[in-house]
Formats: sequence, C-alpha cells, structure tokens
Amino acid sequence: MKLSILIVNWNTCGYLEGCLRSIAENSPPFDWEVIVVDNASSDGSALMVAERFPGVRLIANPDNRGYAEGNNQALQSAKGECLLLLNPDIEVIGNALEAMAAFLGACPEAGAVACMLVHPGEVVQKSCRGFPIPASIAFEVTGLARLFPHNRFVSAYRMASFDYDRTAEVDQPMASAFMVRRACYEAVGPMDTQFPIFFNDVDWCYRIKAAGWKIFYTPDARMLHYGGQSTRQVRRAMIWQSHLGLCRFYRKHYRARLPLPLYALIVAAILASGVARVGLHWLYEMLSQSNRPSGPPPKPGGGNGCWGTFTLNSITP
Repeated sequence: MKLSILIVNWNTCGYLEGCLRSIAENSPPFDWEVIVVDNASSDGSALMVAERFPGVRLIANPDNRGYAEGNNQALQSAKGECLLLLNPDIEVIGNALEAMAAFLGACPEAGAVACMLVHPGEVVQKSCRGFPIPASIAFEVTGLARLFPHNRFVSAYRMASFDYDRTAEVDQPMASAFMVRRACYEAVGPMDTQFPIFFNDVDWCYRIKAAGWKIFYTPDARMLHYGGQSTRQVRRAMIWQSHLGLCRFYRKHYRARLPLPLYALIVAAILASGVARVGLHWLYEMLSQSNRPSGPPPKPGGGNGCWGTFTLNSITP
C-alpha cells in the first residue's frame, strides 16, 4: 500500500462527507486506503461513512478519545508507506495526494511534508510556525512579535514573513494535511496522548526533528481548508486548552533544561495570557449577544442532511 489517509472525526458529518468525496474524485494513481476514526459522534457521521463510503475502513469508538489517541488508532492499523493525517474539514484539490507522496519519494531526508492550505476564496492560510522556544514566547507575550512582524527573529513563532509560494524546510506546519513517511513514524513513535487536543502535532514535529528527520512545506500540493469548525463554537474553552497544551509542551521539553525561576516565569506568562484572551473573548461574546437580532438560531450542519459542525483540530494558539 502506497498511501494511507487517516481522518479523525467528531460531529463533522457534512464536512467529512465532502472530504471523502474529494478524495474519491482526486484519487492518486497508486494503491491507497482511507481510515476514519469516529470519536462517538452524535450527528450520524459513522452511519454516513458506513452507508455512503463502504470502501472506507471505519473505526467507531464508543467514546471520544481525543485527536491524539484517534490518530494513533489510525496509524496503528494503517498499511501505507506514506501516512497522511487529514482533518475532516479538508477537501483535496487536484493531484495534491500524488504530489505530496512524490515529494517524500524524491527527498529521502524528509520525514514529513505539509501542503498549501487555502480557505474558501483561495486565500492562503498561514499554516506554518516555528517551535515555541522561550525567546519566541517572550516576544509573543510582550507583544513585540506583533509590533515587528517582518523581523524574522522576533516573529519566529508565527513566521509572519514566510513565503508560502516556495518550498522550504519548516519546524511545525499545521497537521490538518500532514504526510509522514512510515520509516519516520516507526522511528519517532505515535502521538503523545498527554496532548489530547492541542500541541500534539507540535510535540510530534519536535520529536521528528530531534530524531534527525526534516519537515517540509510545499506549495506544489494544495487543499481547501474550512478550518476551526469546532473552535468557533466552543472558542473560550479551546483558547484555554491551547494554553494548557503549551504548558504541557514546556513541562515535557523544557522543565529539565531551564533554570526553575525562568521556567516558572514562562509558564506563568502563558497562563496569564490565556486568562486575558479568555476574558477578552467572553467580553466580545457578551457584546455580540447584546447586538444580536431576536429569533431562533440557524440550524447547524450546513443544510447537508447531517447535524453538527464540530471537529477537534490540532491547532496551535
């Protein structure tokens, strides 16, 4: 098997159907398989897959096991030499699957590759970031990164000046469409489930590069990304979870490497930033509700016969 496409789903029936159709319509010219891990969706996602896509291998969990564990289930049962983690709110465009697999085949030092993600309207998503090293966190928390977005050192985390029209080695591209070489996966191991929602991809990329592999971004493959379908609906909780994920990342990778006072200061700054962002979003919600017209809310699900639009994307804050 050349390619395994691995999708973790939770209550994204309509998006998942569009994703699976796009794979079928833009399938590569070699052997491939699709594995969907459904985390106890309540919107009929698993039934939709079973009825409309009988060729897809479905793993229907009795409970929500999170993004990291769901991906590990799919990785463990995958047969492909190339392993593509794909979010259900992605639609494949053209020969993207073939192009990503070809990149890994032509670049033996590459452990993984990510493609260009575009929002509806062909707007390129800024999907690559640097690792959240202490200096980068300091620039983010103090606001210097936003004041000097074109300074590559100061804005190294968000990579504001990155050219998305060229192929380049990167630290941590968004794992919404992230293809990993099997040899790399076997050397590095599965995702760490202590990061159930956020920073599991950052931790994985960190370990991939620590093991000597390179990670690349290429614009030669493009996919449509609707993005953030769950985080918009539970935004405050996800903001807080993203900061907790960053704290877990620091506890795992930096606690033993930094002086204790510096480590404690960084963690305190991360948590304080999280509290501030949650508070600002709560205020925004209150103001929005006060200005919202009366009447019943629109029915979720996009009018596609499936209920709900949630997905637990692994997105850095």
